[in-house]
Amino acid sequence: MKLPELQSGTLVRRYKRFLADIIDAQGKTLTIHCPNTGAMTGCAEPGSKVYYSRSDNEKRKYPHTLEFVESAHGLVGVNTGRANRLVEDALGRGIITELGCWSAEQIQAEAAIPSGAGRFDFLLSQGQENIFVEVKSVTLHVEDGLGAFPDAISTRALKHVEALQMLMDQSARGLLLFCVQHLGIQRVMPASHVDREYADALRAAADRGVEIFAYGCQTDLLNMSLSHRIPFDFDRSFH
Repeated sequence: MKLPELQSGTLVRRYKRFLADIIDAQGKTLTIHCPNTGAMTGCAEPGSKVYYSRSDNEKRKYPHTLEFVESAHGLVGVNTGRANRLVEDALGRGIITELGCWSAEQIQAEAAIPSGAGRFDFLLSQGQENIFVEVKSVTLHVEDGLGAFPDAISTRALKHVEALQMLMDQSARGLLLFCVQHLGIQRVMPASHVDREYADALRAAADRGVEIFAYGCQTDLLNMSLSHRIPFDFDRSFH
């Protein structure tokens, strides 16, 4: 996936969830859009080097968008809106080996949850096979290359897990894919220390047959792609 042209700067602060102040290369302070609803723990430290893009949409109040932050443990893609595009690109190229390769006609974005409110990120359809896929972006580094999700209590994420579990009663296939945009993370677990209810629901869903995978990303700040599967487990005891 080709990235927009990026400029570098220094983070002053992130605030009001969707805003960040930065100092650009010319020393000017800019207020830019921060497309991340999470706590961004470890990814919003004042003084961090950041990379941001600029939109040509004249209707935007804040034309610049925060894209990457250099954290203490590696480069982090903090634009969670890019996770779905990364996954869709990977589906088209067969990178997610557990799902195989899918054409654009077989991928439906924002698919309605069967017999429920809300939407899943993707529905993959081929013949009689239907696979519902929910994508979550991982940016929280816990320790020694270990990442976790979520970084804040998320009722929306909980509802998606419960909806995936309900699919098992309908003999459908449900899959939760953690898109790890933090390049310093090599393994993933549920953040039970942040949201115990979500972690418990995720384990229950896995026990019922919901498939859970984590995939890491690579980028040169010109292009970005989902590139490799990384281990997922429910605790720190990885084997």
